Amino acid sequence: MNRRLTCGVAIIALLVAGCRKAPSIAPHLLTDSARISVIPAPVSMTRSRAPSYSIKDSTTIIVPAAASADVTRVANMLAFQLRAPTGFALPIVVDTVAPSKAPIRLRLADRTDLGSEGYALGVTPDSVSISAPTAAGLFHGIQTLRQLLPFRIESEFFELAGKNWQVPSLVITDKPRFAWRGAMLDVSRHFFSVDEVKQYIDILALYKFNVLHLHLGDDQGFRIEIKSRPTLVSAGDLQVGGGPGGFYTQSDYGEIVRYAADRFITIVPEIDMPAHSNAMLRSYPQLSCGRRAPAPYTGIDVGFSALCPDNDSTYALLDDILRELAAMTPGEYLHIGGDEVKALTKEQYIRFIERVQDIVTKHGKKMVGWEEVAQARLLPTSVSQQWQTDSAHNALSQGAKLLMSPGPKAYIDMRQNPYAELGLRWAGINEVRTSYDWDPATYVPGATEANIIGVEAPLWSESVRNITAAEYLAMPRLPSIAEVSWTPQAQRNWDDFRKRVALHAPRWRLLGINYYPSPQIPW
Repeated sequence: MNRRLTCGVAIIALLVAGCRKAPSIAPHLLTDSARISVIPAPVSMTRSRAPSYSIKDSTTIIVPAAASADVTRVANMLAFQLRAPTGFALPIVVDTVAPSKAPIRLRLADRTDLGSEGYALGVTPDSVSISAPTAAGLFHGIQTLRQLLPFRIESEFFELAGKNWQVPSLVITDKPRFAWRGAMLDVSRHFFSVDEVKQYIDILALYKFNVLHLHLGDDQGFRIEIKSRPTLVSAGDLQVGGGPGGFYTQSDYGEIVRYAADRFITIVPEIDMPAHSNAMLRSYPQLSCGRRAPAPYTGIDVGFSALCPDNDSTYALLDDILRELAAMTPGEYLHIGGDEVKALTKEQYIRFIERVQDIVTKHGKKMVGWEEVAQARLLPTSVSQQWQTDSAHNALSQGAKLLMSPGPKAYIDMRQNPYAELGLRWAGINEVRTSYDWDPATYVPGATEANIIGVEAPLWSESVRNITAAEYLAMPRLPSIAEVSWTPQAQRNWDDFRKRVALHAPRWRLLGINYYPSPQIPW
């Protein structure tokens, strides 16, 4: 795996007092004139007429004297990102040490205007400063600094010709529009190794996503070890098209969770139920109320399987699964699926969802479900993930939040053109402009921005066998969804975005990221 991706780092910068005041410049104007290509576009960016800042062999990375472990980790990741391509030592020092020339300074600041994940970045000819209320904000700031540097900063090797590592003088103040900025990876229909998931996490970190939703259980495979129910992974180990899939041991899953947390990304695990459960039912066929008996399944049809809602043993099994999953998941949420249930009555379905919601709550978590769950009684802490957008009223009337993933806009497993070999087409052809040109706050009638917890881009893996294929479907649509979920609607512009994202292709090539060369982008 590419070492720079594994590291998943970035670079930092922040607000500095000595920056000469200049008129605010819209992100697209700044980009056109100076080839600045930050994605997602910042809330505010003001360019100075002062000379650029240059990283030098005397540059140090300065952290507060009482820096937390999280802040120190951010500084270390920044240093790792910069050392190989620049060839500079870039030591990390505390701010009590006499400052060096051209320092990069990280600090925590009490800035209520930046929320919990925002940052301020200032660049002068003499220094770079990044300040934020939290370490997460500092991490997002280093992603912006990374994108402001020449693309060869992504190189694993000392760049002999790249001595001039410049960042334009500017001031950025930035924070996310939505709290949940997510991507989903389906590891059930085709399995992805721990290293492949890490590669996906690194892409998410670069574009300031903060949630990775892992679809761990479906008809083809059950992908997470449950120690109290060990047969789940052995009986449910197939994938689309045939052949063994694989599964994560609890140690593997813990490694993924830690790797994501180091990049301020939360893992939200999903075990789909009561339908999409054939793999689970191969171990427990007596719990099936589906339309056919559980058997090895490697196709892509849906809706034929169902856990029986009238059997207490069903809930004993789910209690074991959700208890162990909750114990190894630090985040707030467990996703219980709940979609495409064709083998149960409405009454059975509602009874099932409400009982599972109680199990999730009992284990100290909040429930997320696909939008069909809004037929049931939802707690105000529950989240309804909108993929068809025809049930939002039920969720909103109960005080639940919406997570926006409309198929025609956010499903990045849809084909980018009618002739593509990868991807499905049930939600239409989804080119990069389609994934960019929509407003989550106006997409669902009756919903406002206050009702929406965030945006998520699902990538289902019926046609996706490895991370290279996943990247081809995801890029450049993941950066477009990143901007939808981060940048204020009034400041987004398609023509601006297409020019900025075109400048990211050289970075992707150095990082080994596959992508679709959309004809809509001026590569």
